[in-house]
Formats: sequence, structure tokens, C-alpha cells
Amino acid sequence: MGIGHDDGGEKRPALSWRDGVPVAEAFGDPYYALSDGLAETRHVFLAGNGLPERLTAGFQVAELGFGTGLNALALAAAWQGPGRIAMTSFEAFPMDRDDMARALAAFPMLAGLGAALLDAWPARRIALGAVDLEIVVGDARQTLPAWEGRADAWFLDGFAPARNPELWEVGLLAEVVRHTAPGGTFATYTAAGHVRRALAAAGFTVARVPGYGRKRHMTRGILTGAAETPSGGAGPVRSSL
Repeated sequence: MGIGHDDGGEKRPALSWRDGVPVAEAFGDPYYALSDGLAETRHVFLAGNGLPERLTAGFQVAELGFGTGLNALALAAAWQGPGRIAMTSFEAFPMDRDDMARALAAFPMLAGLGAALLDAWPARRIALGAVDLEIVVGDARQTLPAWEGRADAWFLDGFAPARNPELWEVGLLAEVVRHTAPGGTFATYTAAGHVRRALAAAGFTVARVPGYGRKRHMTRGILTGAAETPSGGAGPVRSSL
């Protein structure tokens, strides 16, 4: 996320607003689609990972780029239980609460879950309905290697690769694979060739599929082999796309 002012030791993104949508000034990129951000999230990150159909108690979602929290709210709305699932999101520059509230006001259908997020913010562990949310603050290139979890599904939601290349580096994408359970998946709005090639080289089986709205293509993939895990072992194969 874009660099902005410093607040209690954490940098906040510098924002402008376009038709009520926050835009990261550092990258000139909106946080979600100008047309319908929730529909975009459901198409790209939920459907792109075969969700909510694959969700079961104990399922682990991970995300690069927490942003406004919209993806987390959409996930929580899609999972009502039984049981709880987990989401871990890596974010370098968390938003101010007031900016987050302004951004989420565009989605009144998520108001209840949004209130739970805003009431707890800036806590780093938050209960959103039946989702246990963890926000890991810092540069993902340092924080992801130290994470001990493995994701059943990844939301790769950095800003556009041409504008925010750090979140699409080969080394970081290799860490994404290393922290994915066998049979785990990813989805991202970008269809950039170098991103697809890097994810494929790291171990995912990658597909370019129809994108949301005016965006012709997006990318999704599945880890069909047993990737190296943080503990050096391989876990059980989860349900696939």
C-alpha cells in the first residue's frame, strides 16, 4: 500500500477520493473497482478461489493487501458456519479508521460486519462473524516468511504490478507457494504475464480466466503438488477448485 503519514509508528497511506472510492496516491490506483467493489471482490477473490463452496470449519484464507477490509467482510458474509474459519492479511500501511469507515460506507449490505471491524480497529485480531481475522502489519517480504501458517486460499490483492511491483516479486510469490496447503488456491485480478509466469514457476498450475467488468482477464491457480511448508512437512490435501 502507498506511503502516507506516520501514526504511532505505523505509516498510513496517502489517499485521494474518486467518486467515493479511495485511491492510493503513491500508486494512482483505486482500492476497489469504481463501478462495484463488492461485486468485483466476489467475482475475483471468492469465486476465483471456488468460495464459498470450499469453505469448511478450520479453512485458512491469506491475503496480500488488506486495504479497506472489503475482502475480509465479503468472506465473512459468505461464511455463516457451522464452525469458524481464519483469515490472515498482510498489510504494510493500514488505513486510518475514519478513512476505512468512509470507504466501507459504500457497502450498506455489509454494515453489520463493517461495524464490527471498525469498532475493533486498529486491533490486529478481530472477530468478524464466524471469521477470525488477523492483520499482520509490515512489509510482506519480511513478514510472510516468518508466518507459520499455510493457506487453503490466497487473495493476491496488491495494487497493479506495474505500479506496486514489490508485492509481485518472484521471491514473495515463492513464499506464497511455500505457505500454501497442498490443493490450495490463489486468485488475483491481474493477468500480467510476468505474474502468471512467476506463480507457475513457483509451483502453481495457473489459468487466465474472465475478469470482472471491463477487465477482460484475471488469474487463478491451484497447488497440485506437495509444496515445501514452513515446518518442512506436507499437510492433507484440501478440496480443489
